[in-house]
Amino acid sequence: MNSTQQNGPITVGLVLGSSRQGRRGPAVAGWVAETAGRHPAARAGEMTVELIDLAVHRLPMLDEPVPARFGDYRHEHTRRWSKVVAACDAFVFVTPEYNRSVPAVLKNAIDYLDAEWRGKPAGVLSYGARGGGQAVEHLRAILGEVGMAVVPGHVELQLFTDFQWPAEGVSPTANARIAPAPERAAEVAVMVTGLVDAARGAVPVPVR
Repeated sequence: MNSTQQNGPITVGLVLGSSRQGRRGPAVAGWVAETAGRHPAARAGEMTVELIDLAVHRLPMLDEPVPARFGDYRHEHTRRWSKVVAACDAFVFVTPEYNRSVPAVLKNAIDYLDAEWRGKPAGVLSYGARGGGQAVEHLRAILGEVGMAVVPGHVELQLFTDFQWPAEGVSPTANARIAPAPERAAEVAVMVTGLVDAARGAVPVPVR
C-alpha cells in the first residue's frame, strides 16, 4: 500500500471529474463530502476529505514529452498536479456519464501521473440519466491500469430519482436540487469504510 499516512488521518481526495459550464458535479461532490463527513472515521478525526476540482486545476491536454511512468515531469502544471495527488491516501472519483464513458478532463487528469496513483484505494460515484454505470465500468478499467485498488461496489445517482426538479419538469438547463434516495448515503458510508480500511492496510483490496 502506498499510503503515507498510516499512523495519522487518512486524506481522501474527492475528485470532481467534470469541468463543463452548468455542471451538476459541485452539488454532487458537496453532498458526498457532507455524507463522508458524518462517517465515524471523520467524526473521530481519523479521516479528512479534500475536494479536487479539475475545473480549478485546468490541466491542458496531456503535453508531457516523457510517459508518466518515468516520473520525469517537464512542466510546472504537472509538478503541481503531482503534489496534489501525492498528498492523498485514497480517492473518491465523482463522474458524470458522457456518451457512455467518463469526461475527457477526468481521463486526461489521470493520464498525467502514474506513481502518485499506484497502490492507493479508490471509490467511484457516478451520476447521469441512467446512473452512469457505463462510465463506472470504463473508469474502473482506467484506474486499474494505473495500479489503483478500486473498492468493491460503487454509488450511482440517477437524474430522475436522486434530484428534485422544478415544477416545469426535467430540462438540460433546469436548476435541479440534489436529493438522493435514503439508501445512497448508506452506500457512500460503505464505500468510505472500504477506503479507510484499505488505506490502513486492514483489508487488502485487489488491484483491478
